[in-house]
Amino acid sequence: MNVRPKYKTKQKEILLSYLESVPGVHFTANDVCCHFKSQGAEIGQSTVYRQLESLVDEGIINKYVIDPNSPACFEYVAREDHEQEGVCFHCKCEKCGKLIHLHCEELEEVRKHLNKDHGFKVDIIRTVFYGICEDCAAEA
Repeated sequence: MNVRPKYKTKQKEILLSYLESVPGVHFTANDVCCHFKSQGAEIGQSTVYRQLESLVDEGIINKYVIDPNSPACFEYVAREDHEQEGVCFHCKCEKCGKLIHLHCEELEEVRKHLNKDHGFKVDIIRTVFYGICEDCAAEA
């Protein structure tokens, strides 16, 4: 957890307002930069990266590093919403690269089983299932 003081800046407020409008959506720092550029907002790339990391530290967004060949992606969760949602797994399409947010009772049972019966605690944020998404499978 970062111990830097949390400043309330106009750029942070604009960024947070945008993120609150896209809950549950996975995005990269570049996606955010492109959004603001298309809106004519004056938020620099380094500011976006710095603010995203700060919001991760504050528990307002999650950061997912899926693999070394993909940029980190983020998701707005807000602390209170995240606590209510519970466990979330991810699936990544090996064809189009789409990241799918997955809440699944059966996978939660697998997680519990691994912990209880095998003493293995799964790191949910880093657990990703690879395969082909529904859209790409339909194209084949």
